[in-house]
Amino acid sequence: MNDHWNGRRPAGRVAYVNGRYVRHGAAGVHVEDRGLQLGDSVYEVFRIENGHLRDEEEHLDRLQRSLGEIEMAMPTGRGALKSVMAETVRRNGARDALLYLQVTRGAFKRDHPIPPAAAKPTLILTVHPLDTAAVARRHDEGVAVVTCADERWGRCDIKSTQLLANLLAKTAARRAGALEAWLVDREGFVTEGASTTAWIVDRAGMVVTRDLGHAILPGVTRRVILEAAAEARLPVVERRFTSEEAASAREAFLSSAAGGAVPVIEIDRCTVGDGRPGPVTRRVMALYAKRSQERFAKENDVTGPHTGL
Repeated sequence: MNDHWNGRRPAGRVAYVNGRYVRHGAAGVHVEDRGLQLGDSVYEVFRIENGHLRDEEEHLDRLQRSLGEIEMAMPTGRGALKSVMAETVRRNGARDALLYLQVTRGAFKRDHPIPPAAAKPTLILTVHPLDTAAVARRHDEGVAVVTCADERWGRCDIKSTQLLANLLAKTAARRAGALEAWLVDREGFVTEGASTTAWIVDRAGMVVTRDLGHAILPGVTRRVILEAAAEARLPVVERRFTSEEAASAREAFLSSAAGGAVPVIEIDRCTVGDGRPGPVTRRVMALYAKRSQERFAKENDVTGPHTGL
């Protein structure tokens, strides 16, 4: 695994929990925290690149939306939250990694309804290494996916920590030798991956991804890809597609904060296209990398090499 630490490795990983920076191994929450007891919580994942957070504002916008959908307040003001995030990255010496942010409703005596009295939300931040060599290899070689029944709840547009169905699908994929599971609804249409957005290039050469709604998460990387494609006049349509259409598509790819756009060369053991990353997918990868680089440089006022991963 590539070393994600900036310079020498720090003495130990640091987590942030409710106002305190603590050793990762010693971090914890109250036993009656509603995130632990009831999954009453949401989260975000940020890509750390060259020590900076990519698409920070867009991820915070989505966090705020998710919290609003479940009647939960932001844990602190946006400026203060950004400062805490930056300090967590700094204390971990993180250069190329992932920052996980979780917000729960806090600790209450166990009861299912939302408590009538507001409590201070629990805020948790952790930094996790990212295997950038593996990401680069997936870009070059492509990955395999399998399809699974979508057994998640009806509000997948909220980035909830309730991920039991996702982890079962991801486990099935890994056991089948695939990287990801594409979830299929009761009508036979692909919704999204267990932790990614699903895309195909159809027989007409159109880039296709599922339209937004309660069935899928509004991916931040998805949004950037759509913006980049529109600017480059690459034909894109947001519509439903079946797993059969995906398997017979010209090309396929998936997207996420961690990996950007990643070619899919196999679905349910069926080869997609000629079994290699296709030209449209490679163009999307290049467009995303370029737009991400421009946004990254503008937001962080930095120059120099950028991987676009």
